[in-house]
Amino acid sequence: MLYLVGLGAGGVQEMSANALGALRRAAQVLLRTENHPAVASLRLAGIPYIVLETPDLPAEPDARARALAEKVMRHLQDANPVAYAVPGHPLIAEDSVRYVLDMAREQNIPVRIVPSRSFVEPVLEALNYEMSQGLQLIDAGAITRIRLNPTVAQIIYQIETPELAGRAKAELLRYYPPDFRVALVHAAGMEGATEVKEIPLAELDQQRYDPLTTLFVPPATQRQRRYTGFEGLVAVVATLRGPEGCPWDKEQTPQSLKPYLIEEAYEVLEAIDRNDPAALKEELGDLLLQVLMHSQLAAEAGQFTIDEVIESLIAKLISRHPHVFGDVDARDADTVLKNWDRIKREQRGHDSILEGVPRAMPALLRALEVSKRAARAGFEWDSVFGVLDKLHEEETELREALQQSARERVEQEIGDLLFTVVNIARHAKVNPEESLRQMVDRFIQRFQWMEEQARAQGRPLESLSPDEWEALWQQAKQALHPTP
Repeated sequence: MLYLVGLGAGGVQEMSANALGALRRAAQVLLRTENHPAVASLRLAGIPYIVLETPDLPAEPDARARALAEKVMRHLQDANPVAYAVPGHPLIAEDSVRYVLDMAREQNIPVRIVPSRSFVEPVLEALNYEMSQGLQLIDAGAITRIRLNPTVAQIIYQIETPELAGRAKAELLRYYPPDFRVALVHAAGMEGATEVKEIPLAELDQQRYDPLTTLFVPPATQRQRRYTGFEGLVAVVATLRGPEGCPWDKEQTPQSLKPYLIEEAYEVLEAIDRNDPAALKEELGDLLLQVLMHSQLAAEAGQFTIDEVIESLIAKLISRHPHVFGDVDARDADTVLKNWDRIKREQRGHDSILEGVPRAMPALLRALEVSKRAARAGFEWDSVFGVLDKLHEEETELREALQQSARERVEQEIGDLLFTVVNIARHAKVNPEESLRQMVDRFIQRFQWMEEQARAQGRPLESLSPDEWEALWQQAKQALHPTP
């Protein structure tokens, strides 16, 4: 039999009668630490004990907890019943107890929980804090591994040294401003010895600490808290959509946000074209906002969360790169793309390699993607010169359609001609959408140069003859984009 005994939060008055009785009945009493106010009372009561925390234990918290549990299990081989006594309540903020319970379960050892008051109640009492709105309990040594929630109160325990306080301060400053008021509670539950000291967060690592020190962080309002990192951004978007958020953001729907998604994507492309890193950073942020807004709307509708979006993407990247994360061989980029297409069809249940190309894509990009997939399947010209011959064929058919004034056929032949040009671009490893965008930029620059020249001459462009137009156009080309 194993008794898991709580020593209470302070002196012997915090220990329950059942806990004291279990310690008296035990054939062997094991204390995690001797550094507890109730231990003196055990000595006065004539209860012998063995202290398990020794200098040889690992420093890393999780390994230390496991080592303590293993010590408990070894003592169970020599005595029965054994009492393992820990500060406070055995089931609150005691990692070693978690491992003891797991090991006892594996070995079919009966366990009885004998509680006393945890440190939580005396801390709340010292602060007169009512916790119905939630509470996080955080081990100071593990604070960097915990996702803090600044909208609820936090009690950070085992903050025993200035070094641990410094680590806690650095983490807390990600969520709270430096002047945010926190409270240090010393010796909670010890009558006549309890102290409460309020300080700004910035001074946290400048205080006195010992094993009886606990840090209390009250909840922060939306205006008080700091928003940093990806989690902070997610929280900002949720706040904008929340009850006290922005009226415009709260009115948005997936349909209403569609134009902004497209607009932000094009602004990213423009920043790339300008080779402007500062603008690119800003525009990527605006594009990311669209992803978060759509994810927040979906979360509110109970469909999915941003975490699920990320998990799905991770799973997709791993599954579609078996040459990186598995044992598939892919010697070149073409093989990678063929594997990608095959895996994508299998995952989505598509029969055709052309399924899944969005109709909403810009037409040139859609044509490029369709032609790439068809080519990877083997539907391809031998060389770019075969495509140029096809271009000549399509031009001839367009001329015939124009001569016949057959509007519907003209529309079809122009489409055929454009699709053939896209295939020429693909063979030349040129993005036709990008090529056309750059050409439009050049046209605008040249035309605006022509406008400036006409104004300087006091002549409206509309008054120019065809020959003058051509001459001015050639001058613009040489002035702005001279040929070598």
